[in-house]
Amino acid sequence: MAIVLASKQLFSSSRPVWWAGVLLSLAIGTLFYLAAHRTIEYDAGERFLHQAQNAQYNISSRINAYTDVLRGAASFFHASEHVDRASFHRYVAGLDIANQFPALDNINYAHYVTDAGRNRFERALRNNGDTALGYPPELHITPSAPRAEYWVLTMIEPLAEFREKIGRDIAFRPPVARALAQGRDNGELSASGTPIDSVHQPAGAGLALRLPVYRSDMPLGSVEQRRQAYLGSVGIGFSVPRLVQAALEQMQVRDARLVLYDSSQPARTPVTLFDSMPECKTLRPHEQFSVTLPIEFHQRQWQAHFSAPRERWYSRFDTWLPWAAMVSGFTGSLLFFLLFHTLSSSRMRAVKMAKEMTRELRTSQARLQQSHQKLRRLAAHADQIKEEERKRIAREIHDDLGQNLLVLRIDVDLLTNRTHHRHPRLHARAVHMLEQIDSSIKSVRHIINDLRPTVLDLGLNAAVEWQIAQFRARSGMMCELVDHDTDIRIDDHGATAIFRILQESLSNILQHAHASLVRVELRHAAGMLSMTITDNGIGLRDGSRNKIGSFGLVGIEERIHLLGGACTITSSPNGGTIVAIAVPVGGPAD
Repeated sequence: MAIVLASKQLFSSSRPVWWAGVLLSLAIGTLFYLAAHRTIEYDAGERFLHQAQNAQYNISSRINAYTDVLRGAASFFHASEHVDRASFHRYVAGLDIANQFPALDNINYAHYVTDAGRNRFERALRNNGDTALGYPPELHITPSAPRAEYWVLTMIEPLAEFREKIGRDIAFRPPVARALAQGRDNGELSASGTPIDSVHQPAGAGLALRLPVYRSDMPLGSVEQRRQAYLGSVGIGFSVPRLVQAALEQMQVRDARLVLYDSSQPARTPVTLFDSMPECKTLRPHEQFSVTLPIEFHQRQWQAHFSAPRERWYSRFDTWLPWAAMVSGFTGSLLFFLLFHTLSSSRMRAVKMAKEMTRELRTSQARLQQSHQKLRRLAAHADQIKEEERKRIAREIHDDLGQNLLVLRIDVDLLTNRTHHRHPRLHARAVHMLEQIDSSIKSVRHIINDLRPTVLDLGLNAAVEWQIAQFRARSGMMCELVDHDTDIRIDDHGATAIFRILQESLSNILQHAHASLVRVELRHAAGMLSMTITDNGIGLRDGSRNKIGSFGLVGIEERIHLLGGACTITSSPNGGTIVAIAVPVGGPAD
């Protein structure tokens, strides 16, 4: 009875549907398990592929290293007019191939002999006196059957292990002969791909690379010239198992299998060159990782097939991780389901609060922008009032004080003329007074020009020329004006603003730039008035534009903004400063 009541309470519509949460959590836990399993499988596959690519790179690197050894041996033959067995022995001994190139079996030289010169060649080798090095006293070309061409091994190191090969014609097999003839004609590396037979290693476990050797004093421009200069072929023999096994040992998993094929002839079945586990049981595709990677072996295509059991690439942690992910997914989903209602209500409250904060923020931003616009208008109005007040004061000084000083100067000048002969002492006093009046008139004119230059009434061009002339006289700098002979029509407010910008820029150059040359360009084109002020000074320092109490550049930008124009200020350390402004104005005067 208690169980029935508990069941009714559990599945009652008035309570949360707990069983739905459990099923959902199980489904999510299963997804977590599958995702973790696939991720681990993918990571293991990537590790396997990375290790296989490393092995591929190591094999290619070793082939290239052995190729460099072969090229060095060929260069040794080309650099010497005559290479005997003793010098060849010393050269190979210096390479220390046993330690530096462990997969390298030998370095050898095969002399090219035609059938006509065979007997002479054999007699010459019998009388060379190299038995002290271990070479046999008698040499006969083997196989002894006559052929049109022979490539006879006359030198090989280390000799003790390969003495039986001295005198062997390596071209008695047609594929090798074709490769040697091709290398002779084109002067490049040749590799027949034919396995080397040797008593020192399993059958077919060795391969060879060869380079042609020519006479150094003969031209090699054409095939015929190379055939005339041809001496023989220097070659190396190396062990494929040792070459591949050294690269395979660097893989993390020792159960990895590598099968190396030679697939240079697509019409034929690929030749197996190496199999690290020939007796290994073949696994099913879903039980192993496998990849086939190409290896370039001097115009021959090798295929390296790597395979390894999947479980060998999984750690103990990888085995338990999917189950841990499933438990975590189930537990987390169930907790999320239990907290969903609380979180959803909290989210609604948070959204409402965020909307309220966003509304208040936008209102504050609008008020701030409005306040910013008001401040700009106030600054513009204050600047306009200041200019008008300057203009008024300058006019009153000119009309009142200037006229009074002028009248006073006329009277003193009359007094000076009348007392010139009669009253010398009074005349000297009058002359001194006249100089004081002239100095006062100059001061008044200077004050008027500082308040508002009267030259602005003659137009912007005249005002700019006057200001540059004043700057030259005051600073001693070279200042160039380029105005393109254009009469600019602009209202008094705009002309005053541009003139003040020029004043501020020249003042900054004089105080801070340490310049020796200033260039001012005034241009009026396409309804735009542009002015560019350039100097060769030290430029602006970092943070100078935001310096506390410095409003010169800010004032320039604000003036241009009020005129509806654009202002750019560019500078570089010790590269000078460029102030460029552009404002819309009316067309040029006719």
